[in-house]
Amino acid sequence: MKIRILAGLLVLVLVTSCTGPSQGPIKSGYDELVDAAGNISLPDNFQRNWTFLGTWAIDSTEAQQNGVAGFHNVYTQPGVVDYFQDNDRFPDGAVLIKELLSTTTASMTTGTVSRAAGIDGWFVMVKDTEQRFSGNPLWGDGWGWALFNADQPTSTVTQDYKADCLGCHIPARDDDWVYLSGYPMLIDQGQPSE
Repeated sequence: MKIRILAGLLVLVLVTSCTGPSQGPIKSGYDELVDAAGNISLPDNFQRNWTFLGTWAIDSTEAQQNGVAGFHNVYTQPGVVDYFQDNDRFPDGAVLIKELLSTTTASMTTGTVSRAAGIDGWFVMVKDTEQRFSGNPLWGDGWGWALFNADQPTSTVTQDYKADCLGCHIPARDDDWVYLSGYPMLIDQGQPSE
């Protein structure tokens, strides 16, 4: 009997080591970022532990300066990209964080270069397929919406997503309010760009 148990454990260890580590389920944003009333918070260390989706560069003509006016780096939890590629949609509890960076521009040996100079804030979206917080003005159209300023990372400045957030996302309405074209790893499934 003991030999059978040991043999079974050995087979389990061999199968696990041959198939590689399990990705496990996606950790829902509701686990630690949303309280019972629907208040959204900003996670710690997401830049180190989450998947980087891409960067948006804000046109300098809007800021009347040379170079790039700002960068927006976008992150999501591990597992969301795989889920999206398999299902063509975001899973319930998926979190998208857009980190808003100020810039500085200078002449360097490679030419005029813009680089990140500091963090201005974070825009957070939490996917909600169950309409959990229909009475909360931060929630609607399938997402929770919150903007945090860098000097107040624990308190959202968003009062009503329809007035404060939705206007910028109207062109992306048909893509679940997300500008998917900015995240090739979601839609191209690893295919090289043409």
